[in-house]
Amino acid sequence: MEISLDRILTDLENVIQFNKTPQNGCTRFSYSKEDRMARDYLMTKMNELGMSIKVDGIGNIRAKFCEGLQTPSIMIGSHIDTVENGGKYDGLIGVLAALETIRVLKEEKVELDQPIELIIFAEEEGSNFGVTMLGSKVLTGKLTLEQLKSIKNETGLSVYEVCKNFGLNVDAVEAEQISKNEVDSMIELHIEQGAVLENEKKSIGIVQAIAGMKTFKVTLEGDSNHAGTTPMNLRADPMVGASKVITHIQNAAKTLALPTTVATVGKIFCEPNMANVIPKKVEFFIDIRDVELEGIEAVVNHLTEIVRVATKENSLKSHIELIGKSNSVKLSSRIINLIVEAAIASDSNYMKMNSGAVHDSAMMADVTDVGMIFIPSIRGKSHSPEEFSTLEDIKAGCNLLLKTVKSLASKKIYKY
Repeated sequence: MEISLDRILTDLENVIQFNKTPQNGCTRFSYSKEDRMARDYLMTKMNELGMSIKVDGIGNIRAKFCEGLQTPSIMIGSHIDTVENGGKYDGLIGVLAALETIRVLKEEKVELDQPIELIIFAEEEGSNFGVTMLGSKVLTGKLTLEQLKSIKNETGLSVYEVCKNFGLNVDAVEAEQISKNEVDSMIELHIEQGAVLENEKKSIGIVQAIAGMKTFKVTLEGDSNHAGTTPMNLRADPMVGASKVITHIQNAAKTLALPTTVATVGKIFCEPNMANVIPKKVEFFIDIRDVELEGIEAVVNHLTEIVRVATKENSLKSHIELIGKSNSVKLSSRIINLIVEAAIASDSNYMKMNSGAVHDSAMMADVTDVGMIFIPSIRGKSHSPEEFSTLEDIKAGCNLLLKTVKSLASKKIYKY
């Protein structure tokens, strides 16, 4: 019993046509016309399989196969939205693997004890509002209706207004929150978005934990003045202070924390941002991640101290603001063991690993038992037009999802 790679590739090519930037990667934001077309295509395929489809007020699509079974469902799926100029595999390949899994189970007439539920989470990437995993956060009760009215996009429209304009019954989101007795387990197949599997020459990653994170905005203020006439000993230069903090944060992640700790400064603003002017203000953002809270806190503690030192040495004012955080998540040992058993039975070339990127699965972990399957991203590329996974790895990952789902949900034992 195997998936059809040809069908998956046909679906992939059809969905990636719904793209705002066809000459520069894939751009398909949630609640856009491209998103609408992708949803319509996929729901047509679900209807062809006789699935029962519901779309909630935030835009999550939940479609059940064998809905008549009065048992909690096995949930599979991912997301179809992208970042701007992103890749064609991130999220989407997990949705298509889930769709193909249900096709095969139906074709093979596998007797099921539990319904299979395909989920497509809305706004995973946070491209519209800067809030990642919006759909799964709303589904699991981590965001309220009132909060949706206050979270806004760059044009000033709130989540509430955007969902209303998209034709969604957003007022119902709190009544539609998922309960623990609805879902037996969830498995998400996803590209790794890193280079670990490729470097280790593995075709499958079985995820044990998803990293937690803290994001800080650091603001340093000094005294803006002429670059040529202000002596070095009379300067209060926030860029000098920022450079010291940034360098020390990188060293802290490497030497003072854990082997699994990472820290990144990827966004910086300078005011007035002129070549011949000492800056008045510098803002930069620090992203700290680890599967262990100890690693994150080691960097946070160093951040506090080094900002204090840089502020004093350069006669600056400083402010550190925590602007986002998520807890690390240990995935279900029950589901991990089932995936491992299926991988061994399939002679899969696999390894256990952690995820440095956050996923909707992390939001679902306090509702049900969660597992994740990774397939390699060539050269570790993701969120870019260069994102690529080989056909062999896609097939291996999709077949592993199929076999794991079947072992969870079926009565009969089939020989593969």
